[in-house]
This record gives sequence, C-alpha cells and structure tokens, in this order.
Amino acid sequence: MKAISYSRYGGPEVLAFGEVRDPKVGPDSVLVKVRAASVNPVDWKAREGHLEGLFEAAFPVVPGWDVSGVVVRPGVAVSEFDVGDEVIGYVREDFLSRGTFAEYVAAPLRTLARKPRNLSFEEAAGLPLVGLTAYQVLVKVLQVKRGETVLVHAAAGGVGSIAVQLAAHLGARVIGTASESNHDFVRGLGGEPVAYGEGLGERVRGLVPEGVDAVFDTVGGDALKVSANLLAPEGRLVSITDVGVVTYGGRYYFVRPDAEDLQRMSDLAEQGVVSVHVSETFPLERAADAHRLNEEGRTRGKIVVTVASEPGEA
Repeated sequence: MKAISYSRYGGPEVLAFGEVRDPKVGPDSVLVKVRAASVNPVDWKAREGHLEGLFEAAFPVVPGWDVSGVVVRPGVAVSEFDVGDEVIGYVREDFLSRGTFAEYVAAPLRTLARKPRNLSFEEAAGLPLVGLTAYQVLVKVLQVKRGETVLVHAAAGGVGSIAVQLAAHLGARVIGTASESNHDFVRGLGGEPVAYGEGLGERVRGLVPEGVDAVFDTVGGDALKVSANLLAPEGRLVSITDVGVVTYGGRYYFVRPDAEDLQRMSDLAEQGVVSVHVSETFPLERAADAHRLNEEGRTRGKIVVTVASEPGEA
C-alpha cells in the first residue's frame, strides 16, 4: 500500500511517500480503508524523536494516530464492526510503526468508534485525539460541574476548540485564551475570549475576580504560572503539554485510547453538541506540508490529510 513514512528522526524532509508493507490484521483488530487522517502536534514531536523515552520506534514509521475510514475486514474475534461500517479511531499503540497516514491501517478494537453520520470524513478525522483529550481531562480529571468557571488555553486550537464546546455543554462558564483574530471564533464555540500575552492574569481576574475553578492548559511554560495564580482556593489545574505543572500543584495528563469515551464524543458530535473546524486539507503525498503548517502553531481547529479512494470505490 501507499503511505507516508520516515526511517530516521528529523524534520518534515524525512517524510517520504511510497510503498510500505500491507498491515496484518490481528484477531482483535479491524482493517480500515483510510479516508482521512488529521495532524496533531504529537505527530511531528514523535517524528523529531521527542517521544523516544515513551515509545519505541520500529522503522520505517508511518506517522499519525487519528483516522476516519471504512471497515474492509474485521479481525476473526471482532463482532462489533462489519464490512462497510464507517469508523473513527485514535489508533495509538505502545510503539511507533503502524500509523494512519496510509491507505490502510490495522486498528485495535479498543481504538475505534462509529463515525458521526453528520460529519464528513475530513471533519471526523479531526475528532478522535482532541475529542478524547477534552473528554478525559474535563470529565474524568478536572470533573467539571455545572456552574463552575473553566479557563481553556489556546481555545481556538484543535484540543481547545473542542474543550470549549464540551465544557459549555457541561454547564460551565468558559473563558478561552486566543489571539484577537480568533475571538469571534471562540465566542461561536460558547466561550468568552481573552487575549494572550502580558496582562493575561489581570484580564481574566477582571472577568472572574474570585478566581477560576479549573484550568485546562494546552500551552505550558509561562501559562502555567499565570494559571496557578488565577485558581480559586479549591481550583484544579491540568496540563497536557508541560510536566512542570506538578510544581504548581497541578496534574499532567496524556490522553489514552478508549473506545467508550470515543463513542461518547462521536455521539455528541452527531447530536450537534461539538463540531470540528477543519482549517486546511492536504492530499496524502503532501503530508510534509501538513506537518510544517501544524508546527507553526497558529492553526484554527484542525489540519487534515486526505487519502484518495480507489477507482470505483464507494
């Protein structure tokens, strides 16, 4: 099959388009014909070798963890999906090798859910990682309750834009940091936008003098110190990017595959509670350009890579 792969760590230039071995489908896996895969910061961080301490790489590595597509062959022990079912997945394993930037991916059953029927394949591909992250942090870790105030950093980004919508659905008041050009976008998601940069603490305090109940950090660095100073007495702080959050009494969280959680997010998308904004799409052979754009860090919503259907394929 055709895929994007890299045989050594490095910049976007190490990504090559060409033939790789077809995936083998284990008993508890599903062979998925990929229609779209989205780019996440973790993809280029893995490509550059920053995750070497967490994941062993079996080169050549096909990058990508997010996918939307169609089931073409369930494993022999799989009864949950049939041929032709449309699915989404956060196809993360405990090593780097069999990613989603390919024509096909063998996805473990624990990574899959049914695709929201109202979303295109491109939109649906942008949901798994960010949707799971938002759900697990807000519901399971921060345990956000109705009437609380939540501060979401980078509220116009992939994770942030879903987190704003989900927190609002949970009944929270949501304040989201964003550049001025994205303030209307954040308002449309259900959040109250505040500008980044110097004076952020004062701006948030002006909106919530008593402090916020929870902070969802997707930025790290200086944002953590500012966030810690904005918490109410019993406030909670979680970061998905900076392990240094523990020095401020917070918790670091790394999203995990969970079929039930992913199905919940798929259902919420189908109900219109959350939507996925796709800022730009690239064909599979231009995945390196998609990586470069994502690395710039100014994306509104998601960047998606599309995989062409075979001639005659529905």
